[in-house]
Amino acid sequence: MIAQAGHEAATLGGGCFWCLEAVYKELRGVVSVMSGYAGGHVENPSYEEVCGKKTGHAEVVRVVFDPKELSYADLLRVFFTIHDPTTKDRQGADVGPQYRSIILTHSDEQAATARAVMAEVEKAGIWDGPLVTELVPEAPFWPAEPEHHDYFARNPWSGYCRAVVAPKVLKFRKVFADRVKRPAA
Repeated sequence: MIAQAGHEAATLGGGCFWCLEAVYKELRGVVSVMSGYAGGHVENPSYEEVCGKKTGHAEVVRVVFDPKELSYADLLRVFFTIHDPTTKDRQGADVGPQYRSIILTHSDEQAATARAVMAEVEKAGIWDGPLVTELVPEAPFWPAEPEHHDYFARNPWSGYCRAVVAPKVLKFRKVFADRVKRPAA
């Protein structure tokens, strides 16, 4: 998935990609979201390989957005609100390097913005501990298998979606109510 002219891409990992995908699909200014894997050393890994913790990959989302509607900084502010960036290699009960907090930047400008937003989040004291989010240059992105795409939309009543994904989506809708996409008329 490559950003079209006038659009930018962001690659973010903050725990299970189902959570990030569900939130970003509702964020105004986002054009598309794809779950996948990045940051590892194995080409085209499978979900099972990534969960096996030997590929080095994180579960991530590739977000294509329109910078005229949504700044990269605001995209990151959502990111730092919907996952805990202070826990190394875990989000809640999900444990392993595939669940790490990671930002894979697509340009020097994105890296500078990410550093500034991270400093802003630290200074605001939003989280009890220091941020452990990795900030690294873009790495190859491997799309996840089709069964992982639109997972929350297709499985809203599954136990994991009700217990983990839905609360993050609800938090996003509450904190960023002014940024939620409105249904088409």
